[in-house]
Amino acid sequence: MNIILKTDIAGLGYKNDTVVVKPGYGRNYLIPQGFAMMATDSNKKIVAENIRQAAHKAEKLKSDAQAIAEAIGDTVLTIPAKAGDSGKIFGRVTNTQVADALRTKGFDIDRKKITVEDVKVLGTYEASLDLHKDVKHKVKFEVVSAE
Repeated sequence: MNIILKTDIAGLGYKNDTVVVKPGYGRNYLIPQGFAMMATDSNKKIVAENIRQAAHKAEKLKSDAQAIAEAIGDTVLTIPAKAGDSGKIFGRVTNTQVADALRTKGFDIDRKKITVEDVKVLGTYEASLDLHKDVKHKVKFEVVSAE
């Protein structure tokens, strides 16, 4: 089943992409929730016209995302976490903590656009930021013991 996405959906595609999904997923979830529409000829023409009109706005969003990525650059964030003597932390570091650390540095990035690997011990790690469809950035963060 071909559908056109109305919003970005992780693991599936970005807004205005035409993707192939299983019929049940499209009919029972994506279309009723307003995340997608059927990929008919008329809908494809409407989306093509919308894309043409929104090209200028999209270019500005992309340049803003690139500016944020350049501003972040090689910034290393420090995230405090309670840890035992062996260096194993209690709980784990999540994308929310990385977003808070970025916010303290002056970058307001939505936590949903941050992907963090599984962090369970003290050390240096990388988080990937999905700033735009075409702009991805990696930021390093150090997990330190908060005593």
